[in-house]
Amino acid sequence: QLVESGGGVVQTGGSLRLSCAAPGRTFSTYIMGWFRQAPGKELRFVSRISRSGDSTVYADSVKGRFTISRDNAKNTVYLQMNSLKPEDTAVYYCAARRTDLTPFDSWGLGTQVTISS
Repeated sequence: QLVESGGGVVQTGGSLRLSCAAPGRTFSTYIMGWFRQAPGKELRFVSRISRSGDSTVYADSVKGRFTISRDNAKNTVYLQMNSLKPEDTAVYYCAARRTDLTPFDSWGLGTQVTISS
């Protein structure tokens, strides 16, 4: 149901923009988030955005470098990633949840992001 795209291989200091398409007319009713999983490590929270897009939260490790946004007319959430570091290498997953009190229960299959040093 959620489809990520935009991953790839970039050099340290480069940028990528990830997209997550969420077909369906109820997209605007979901809180959206991005998570990542590096090789051999657990899944980690990256960022989330409110239904209207007016509230965002970031992990400390990406604050100031990543920007989450959404376009409810296009049923799409984005993750703009700048000043990329080798430690940003991971599979990035898009996720959705209905409220702040419920877990993220809809997930995409992920997109690989590799940062070369």
